[in-house]
Amino acid sequence: MVRPNGSTPAAKCRSPSEHSVAPQRRIINGRVRPESVRPQDVSQCIRPNLNASSWSLLEANCEINVEILRSCLDWQTSMSELLPLIDSFGRLHNNLRISVTDRCNIRCFYCMPAENVEFMEKSELLTFEEIERFVRVAVPLGINKLRLTGGEPLVRRELHKLVEKLAAIPGIQDIGLTTNGIMLAEQAADLYAAGLRRINVSLDALSPEKFKQFTRRDGFEKVLEGIKAAQRVGFDPVKINAVSVRGMTEEEVVPFGHFARETGADVRFIEYMPLDADNAWERGKVLFAHEIIEQLSTEIMPLIPEGQPDKNAPATDFVFEDGIGRIGFIASISQPFCMSCNRIRITADGKLRNCLFSLDETDLRPLLREGGSDAAITEAIRASVAAKKEGHEINTARFIQPDRPMYSIGG
Repeated sequence: MVRPNGSTPAAKCRSPSEHSVAPQRRIINGRVRPESVRPQDVSQCIRPNLNASSWSLLEANCEINVEILRSCLDWQTSMSELLPLIDSFGRLHNNLRISVTDRCNIRCFYCMPAENVEFMEKSELLTFEEIERFVRVAVPLGINKLRLTGGEPLVRRELHKLVEKLAAIPGIQDIGLTTNGIMLAEQAADLYAAGLRRINVSLDALSPEKFKQFTRRDGFEKVLEGIKAAQRVGFDPVKINAVSVRGMTEEEVVPFGHFARETGADVRFIEYMPLDADNAWERGKVLFAHEIIEQLSTEIMPLIPEGQPDKNAPATDFVFEDGIGRIGFIASISQPFCMSCNRIRITADGKLRNCLFSLDETDLRPLLREGGSDAAITEAIRASVAAKKEGHEINTARFIQPDRPMYSIGG
């Protein structure tokens, strides 16, 4: 039988005894040793589910894929029981973004309305225990990187306790947080002590006046204090996320370049995306990455591309010619990176989304709150990943903006 995409039905993974390597070296009690997984194991277990183009993409990134596959296995689980999260385009998913709240203490125009915001009831939010359980179910499927988002995650009380719970889960290798920084100074030490090691601060301007134009609130000085506090307790580097909007941020580009050189923080410019609550986004309002590169290279000094050790990372990194000051670009509009996407998301109210711009989501809260089995949660995760589309289609006439704005999805 041939599927519509040209592939044949999935073949059953070979049993451990069928592998050509000596059983005593690769098998313990009839199970595959995680450290012995080889590239050909990826082929035997995954290739039958993919069309030719998707397999080519997977094969080109085989070294990373083997590492993800290894992380899916432990001493008690066979390879056939726990394949990694792979979609129909060959993308492996190991990165989970967790929104802990939709509430925020500022009102950035590209994220939420200025006033009369309808927030979720507290009872609708996943508890820390529910989030922890979801992560524990997802880890055996290959999830090993987490990022906490919001809204503003630091308005969720005692967030460091959630970080501590997540950091204790075997298999989690990395936990990050994205924050607006206003409450960071008072929480940085507790977060670091709990196990958080990566932090991104959203800061779109380096003048109080322009900051207020973006956020429609005060708080600029508190953000700067938060960045310094994070560096002081050990976060290195602190990454600054600056949204680039034509007609607003051209004058902020060079100051951010100097900020990176003077403070040691990494500055990342993010192209303005259509996730605003007012549906006011237009492509003409996007200040593109290549324009910022040209401006910084002309007005400070040339930017030199850096290598990209993580091929799934959304940012393209540069450093100034003298080696001082790192600048990154997330060019979601001009240079979409959908085909290397490795991320899934769960919203604060428990909806699983396979793409930031997805029009569909899977409600996991009933399973997490009403006694659903781990197997049912696993099935829901796999189904969501399997349904992931090729890309966001922002640059086509087919693009439809999600009903949920950014603050409700989680950045």
